Amino acid sequence: MRSATLHGPKEMRVTVSIVSHGHGQMIIPLIEKLLDFPEIGTVIITHNIPEVISLPESPRVIRRWNSAPKGFGHNHNDAFCLCVDDFFCVMNPDIDFVENPFSALVTELVASGSAMIAPKVVDSTGCVEDSARHFPTILGIVKKVLGISDGRHMELSQMNPFHPECVAGMFMLFKYDGYRKLNGFDTRYFLYYEDIDICARIWKAGASVLLLTPVVVIHDAQRKSHKSFKFLRWHISSMLLFFRLHMWRLPQVATAYRSKNNW
Repeated sequence: MRSATLHGPKEMRVTVSIVSHGHGQMIIPLIEKLLDFPEIGTVIITHNIPEVISLPESPRVIRRWNSAPKGFGHNHNDAFCLCVDDFFCVMNPDIDFVENPFSALVTELVASGSAMIAPKVVDSTGCVEDSARHFPTILGIVKKVLGISDGRHMELSQMNPFHPECVAGMFMLFKYDGYRKLNGFDTRYFLYYEDIDICARIWKAGASVLLLTPVVVIHDAQRKSHKSFKFLRWHISSMLLFFRLHMWRLPQVATAYRSKNNW
């Protein structure tokens, strides 16, 4: 990953990184809402494939175009090189908001000493998604295939704040220095499991992952790995890489853990 910019982070502002895979008009209302939130310093849009779209004109919007598609982690790491704010938020283009989530998330992230925080994620019908998960294991994969369990934390509705083992990459808010210490996402993952990997590395570094359950965002999930052989192949390849890197070495995480390592 390239080094950060020469400018120091601005006080209590968030840079948001969004990668468009031809999402087109979907990202326009998302950008407009983000620009209305006072905590947002910069919105970085990475066009991972060619598309023609007019975005809201603002000095706070930065656009990047890839000459060839890059992986999830690679795109967000490149965007981080343009971050001049205190916080860096990785966000899917199909996120929507009930209300501004950033004030509460930033406040809790600073107070907790955690390295990364996420909101509770619901679908368009209001059902809670499986964004807070246990680390994957061979037994857990078998249970998922058999339809016994999808690996989600069942304690999500009872605890606040809540320390899941890992959270999904559709919305992750990092401290600038925390993301830099981690060297961002591991770019050996092209797609899938890079979010689980970075959570594992956070816990191994002595920091924590936090989910603020009263803060809610909406996600229109696109489970493409269930529909396309290409995405399924990436999913399986990333899963095998994760097991090779972390199998038998996953951190033991207590859900009530409160980080003493202030990141």
